[in-house]
Amino acid sequence: MKSNIYIILAMQILISCSSNKTEEKATTLNSSALITLNDAQAKNANLSIGNLEKKNITSLLKVTGKIDVPPQNMVSVSVALGGYLKWTNLLPGMRIKKGDLLAIMEDQQYIQLQEEYLTAKAKLNFAEKDYNRQKELNQIKANSDKIFQQSESDYIGLKVQFKSLSEKLKLIGVNPDNLNENTLSRSVNIYSPINGFVSKVNLNIGKYATPAEVLFELVNPDDIHLNLKVFEKDLDKLYVGQKLTTYTNNHEKKHVAEIILISQDLSAERSAEVHCHFEDYDKTLLPGMYMNAEIEVKRGNAYVLPDDAVVQFENNQYVFIQKDKNIYEMVQVKIGIVENGFTEIVLADNINTKTFVVKGAYTLLMSLKNKSEE
Repeated sequence: MKSNIYIILAMQILISCSSNKTEEKATTLNSSALITLNDAQAKNANLSIGNLEKKNITSLLKVTGKIDVPPQNMVSVSVALGGYLKWTNLLPGMRIKKGDLLAIMEDQQYIQLQEEYLTAKAKLNFAEKDYNRQKELNQIKANSDKIFQQSESDYIGLKVQFKSLSEKLKLIGVNPDNLNENTLSRSVNIYSPINGFVSKVNLNIGKYATPAEVLFELVNPDDIHLNLKVFEKDLDKLYVGQKLTTYTNNHEKKHVAEIILISQDLSAERSAEVHCHFEDYDKTLLPGMYMNAEIEVKRGNAYVLPDDAVVQFENNQYVFIQKDKNIYEMVQVKIGIVENGFTEIVLADNINTKTFVVKGAYTLLMSLKNKSEE
């Protein structure tokens, strides 16, 4: 019995000693934020002392958008009177030039329209001569005013009809000046109105197209631009003429662009459209392609320290403040933007007037860690 009691007392003593040592070490760790160097250590540490500086710094605003073209650079090709697609060799992505033959359309109404035009032209020629003859006769009172007025009415009516049919022919791409009884055709040619490329082909050969149906969609990439979505909170940081860097998701190549227009309307998601022009057009950039953009945004004066003044320990950032000669205190801080060798210090209470270690902070951190491990 006595033997068991002695064993229990011995264990309690050992546990108490172990606990005291742990508490002592914990106290040492908690007080290790303060370090004192002797003159020799301070000389070997090669420390430099300085104060917070105020600098104009920039942050990086990251946004997304997609390649777009203005409405005037997109063309939807259709046939005003409808018809059957007889021929085309277009494929999406194919390059075209202004005046290139896009397609040949065929329909019997083209023949009928040309027939009506030539008939109206012949009638107009006769009506014009009759009108001039009746006018001369009326001037010498060789006919009645009624006869003259009737010829005048017929002549004006045929002029209107002739002009109307002429404009209809132009709508389907037929030049009325070159039309005669020997040039009648059941087909019409469709030519490209722009330089660019084909973005869509909506019809196959033999299919009928209504006047409202789009045959092809063409894009002129000369004015291609980037349409970014920027949230309301960031709009005041942007301005027309501001430069930015853009890139696709694969990051293979970066493109420099410039803001040309900032929309004044906000969407339901509280974002606005920001339009940008590329400095150099790249043919690999296609309408609808998604892009990323990075915009350097200027900020006002911020308090900064050199990067060497900030150390990281256990996922937190610290600086060393000089308390007295060769006495330094490690203080946790929150950092902001890191740029051009300087780190923004988001100020804690009453440290903006302190003196900091701006060189050799890492040496002090190592000394503190070694001290805590002793």
